[in-house]
Amino acid sequence: MMIVDSLMIVSVLFASFSIRLGYWYFPQSDMFWVIFGSPVIAITIFIRFSLYRVVIRYVKFSALWSIVQGVSLYALVWGVIGFMVSAHGIPRSVIIINWILALLVIGCSRMIARWIFMRNIGLKNDPQSSSKSKNVLVYGAGDAGIQLISALEYSYEFNPIGFIDDSKELQGNFIGGLVVYSPDIIGDEIKRLKVDEVLIAIPSSSRARRVEIVNTLESYPVIVRMLPSLSDLAGGVVSVDDLQKVSIKDLLGRESVLANKELLIKNIINKVVLVTGAGGSIGSELCRQIILMKPKALILFEISELALYNIEKELIAKGIHEIEIYPILGSVNKKNHLNEVFKNFDVNTIYHAAAYKHVPMVEYNNVEGVDNNIFGTLNCAQVAISNSVETFVLISTDKAVRPTNTMGATKRSAELILQALAVEQSFTKFTMVRFGNVLDSSGSVIPLFKQQIKDGGPITLTHKDMIRYFMTISEAVELVIQAGAMGKGGDVFVLDMGEPVKIKDLAQKMIKLSGLEIKNVSNPNGDIEIKCTGLRPGEKLYEELLIGDDSSDTDNSRIMRAKEDMLLWSELKPLLDRLKHEIDVYDQEKIRNLLIRLVPEFKPQSEIVDILYKKV
Repeated sequence: MMIVDSLMIVSVLFASFSIRLGYWYFPQSDMFWVIFGSPVIAITIFIRFSLYRVVIRYVKFSALWSIVQGVSLYALVWGVIGFMVSAHGIPRSVIIINWILALLVIGCSRMIARWIFMRNIGLKNDPQSSSKSKNVLVYGAGDAGIQLISALEYSYEFNPIGFIDDSKELQGNFIGGLVVYSPDIIGDEIKRLKVDEVLIAIPSSSRARRVEIVNTLESYPVIVRMLPSLSDLAGGVVSVDDLQKVSIKDLLGRESVLANKELLIKNIINKVVLVTGAGGSIGSELCRQIILMKPKALILFEISELALYNIEKELIAKGIHEIEIYPILGSVNKKNHLNEVFKNFDVNTIYHAAAYKHVPMVEYNNVEGVDNNIFGTLNCAQVAISNSVETFVLISTDKAVRPTNTMGATKRSAELILQALAVEQSFTKFTMVRFGNVLDSSGSVIPLFKQQIKDGGPITLTHKDMIRYFMTISEAVELVIQAGAMGKGGDVFVLDMGEPVKIKDLAQKMIKLSGLEIKNVSNPNGDIEIKCTGLRPGEKLYEELLIGDDSSDTDNSRIMRAKEDMLLWSELKPLLDRLKHEIDVYDQEKIRNLLIRLVPEFKPQSEIVDILYKKV
């Protein structure tokens, strides 16, 4: 930079004299040293104004003020020295011309160098960058959108080409050199400008408004990304890394309800809390939220060594050192082990999330499913009573309502057990929380669709008319904790899952929001095909949350209290004893018949089969 500046300073002086005198000027005698010695003056002053400590690739226009100051001082000092040294004097206009040309050359050279570094050298040297920047439109010309455009200046991946904004006053105007388009003509502009992605930068808008925008954009072959909410942005700083592809939770169109802090901490703060199935999707999220509410100790009870290792490592990394975390390997089917754990740690609160939940898998392995989901719950409940545990919360499922599969029947049986034991004693408060699918849980449809899209398709649906309820894992767990604190004993709570979602519509949205087209008869050149494979064993087209129609509101609008039929322990225990015997002798036919007696609403949709014992 010093060498380039030196050459430019000398060249500018030649140009200044030539312009003033009207011919190509070359210095003689003492003027020779005045001109060729000028870089010594200039470089010394430029160093004082830190012009060589600025990284050119990231120089901002605010740095021009330092250039103006440095060049102005240099021009003044050089003029004074020139008058003192030169025998013939220097035309005063040469000093003015030198000052103006030096400002232009020194300032523009840095801007040009910045542009070259940003667009060429940096792109070639960055192994992570793509060979071609993606043309992007930013939806939202407010503060967040303008900050985003500023951040994109340093991105090799994105090339911002305009704004989209609802404001009539902004439409057609330029912001930061980019035109603001109206949403009404966005389809034409996406095609004309060859837009690859749309970045939504309106973090303060409601979720309903974001869903409306996404629905508008999903008909165009562009990838849609979204800036996180303002609460997720540290200090209002917008980074390209903050951009996220639109997730399915953004499409649910439902605003979260503010949590009741008193209910959240009631059964957790300063208490010993145990989570069964701590390494699973729900169990691990329970642990993440529980650890923030300052329990006395958190016991992670998990049968999978890898899952237990992962969740323990994650919780320890949070750095909450005053809370003891105990990773316990074990199965809920081992009652003696459970008893030792509950007794030695003096457990106060249990969240029972351990269960086999994958419908087709349990259908193929129904004996293990019945043993784990029913008798694992019974073991935990009985040990909780014998060790005077205060609160027991069961994670249930919408598949327990009029079940058509073994998994649903076992979860309804688990509910019946806790309802009956709640009547038998009064110290341990048993609570059941029933809800539907959670987004991105292990074995759920959304991670499957994401992987299938990544692999180039096809997306496989079991049925084109299948409908499911969805909720984010974090919201579901937050509501589970609050519902558990509301329980008085034997309560069945149902979470409000919002409107059900058609799985085919979900698949279509995921394809379109990935910037791809659906491949079908009308569009044979599309990218991803959707195929229907037929219902799997035990699946039904839609799920329900209530067995009857009798439910009441609670203090939280997202939580309802259901009134369900139950069996007394004296009626239930003989059936459970017989069921346990049939599990021990592995009589699947009798197990199925006893499940139907336990849960009269159980209408099996598949034949009895166990892949481990099926004759080939």
